[in-house]
Amino acid sequence: MDPTTLGAVLACVGVLSGSVVAYIGKRGESKNLLTDQLQEELASERAERKAAQVEVDVLHERRRDDLVRITHLEIEIIRLGGTPPP
Repeated sequence: MDPTTLGAVLACVGVLSGSVVAYIGKRGESKNLLTDQLQEELASERAERKAAQVEVDVLHERRRDDLVRITHLEIEIIRLGGTPPP
């Protein structure tokens, strides 16, 4: 094999190996991008879930307060000689 042919073969091998490295690098980059997007979405969902739980807790507290108030009013009705509703 003469030096010109050898140089051309080595150049082709170099270009092909560079292409493979670039392809593998892009695959890894796209996986990282997908992972980042999923982590952001997960963080967003967690924040929404926490906000919903806070709202549920507030509603439970209001319900408890309402039940206490209803019980007090029923006691007052009985104290005044009436019959509380069923």
